[in-house]
Amino acid sequence: MKLVDIPTGSVPVTVRLINPVSFGPAIIKRFMAPPVPGLDSWKSPSPSLSFLLEHPSGRKLVWDLGIRKDYANYAPSIASYIPTTGYQFSGLRNVADILEEHGVKTSDIEAVIWSHWHWDHIGDPSSFPPSVDLVVGRGFKEAMLPGAPANPASPIQESDYTGRTLREIAFAEGGEHTVKIGQLDAFDYFGDGSLFLLDTPGHAVGHLSALVRTTVDDADNVAAGKHTFVLLGGDVCHYTGILRPSAHLPVPREILPHPCCTARTVDASTISGAFCPGTAFDELQQDRGRAPTDTLYDLTFGLDVKLAAQTVGKLQEFDCDDNVFVIIAHDRFVRDVVPHFPASINEWHAKGWGQQVRWAFLGDLDAYWKSKGLI
Repeated sequence: MKLVDIPTGSVPVTVRLINPVSFGPAIIKRFMAPPVPGLDSWKSPSPSLSFLLEHPSGRKLVWDLGIRKDYANYAPSIASYIPTTGYQFSGLRNVADILEEHGVKTSDIEAVIWSHWHWDHIGDPSSFPPSVDLVVGRGFKEAMLPGAPANPASPIQESDYTGRTLREIAFAEGGEHTVKIGQLDAFDYFGDGSLFLLDTPGHAVGHLSALVRTTVDDADNVAAGKHTFVLLGGDVCHYTGILRPSAHLPVPREILPHPCCTARTVDASTISGAFCPGTAFDELQQDRGRAPTDTLYDLTFGLDVKLAAQTVGKLQEFDCDDNVFVIIAHDRFVRDVVPHFPASINEWHAKGWGQQVRWAFLGDLDAYWKSKGLI
């Protein structure tokens, strides 16, 4: 289903997925509700995904920096908070180190874009030279400056932005490069329709998403339905079960590969031939007092939960388009299915990665499916 008219363009951006760290366990009730029987936390750690975005002109951007490897050196308020979470970390590496190891000089990066300022996204901007800008969303400067130590309670540090250009995106109506895509204000970053920064408020002050063109809108691609995009959602939600299903995207009667296999919770040979994910999901929703096209969970965490939920609703209009691959920052199925840096993920549509990931979260419900004798 296509609900959003995305501006046409002839320039794709190369998208490369970087996963510098995984952490957890995430306790579900902290972030979403109502509960699902038998599901209290995720079975594997969550990633905090970052991306290298390369324009054909050679301009390079980094989207989010994940968690810094020396997390004890975050701002004091964050460094003291992290031990209270009980999270275990694996693969702690700075994005800057990964880039350099693969021949991408940090001095060649034009800007780091923070989807938002939470600790598991900001990494360590000081690992990039001062020539690299820091790009943030609407309202960031007024709400967040100064950082520590000038403001000891701040979750960011002065060293994150001092000595470099701190650029706040202005989504001014009628302003240069500002357009409306669907219900969202958008900023045409390169001015050629290849990358739109999206104003997606609610989770945090200045929260941004990004719509990245991954194929050219030439006549052949448009005719074949192959003009494709990746939508980097940051923390619009923490789990795809807060985004899906929707009135625009109901659970299919049949899903291949089976989500329990994608989620790696069971072997394909143990799945009953009568297990239709769509029908089983309807029964689960009925047991929980929800409609079949209601999302699995409601969002309960964020600065402004009501506004964040409205933003999720706007994003669902993109998510129902088979040519748009919505990737949220902590989607471990993206981490497990999509190839990592330095590989490009631009062929996500042709390779079927988007379809494989879309309903994988249903595999997390294996305890419920087992209670019903389905697996």
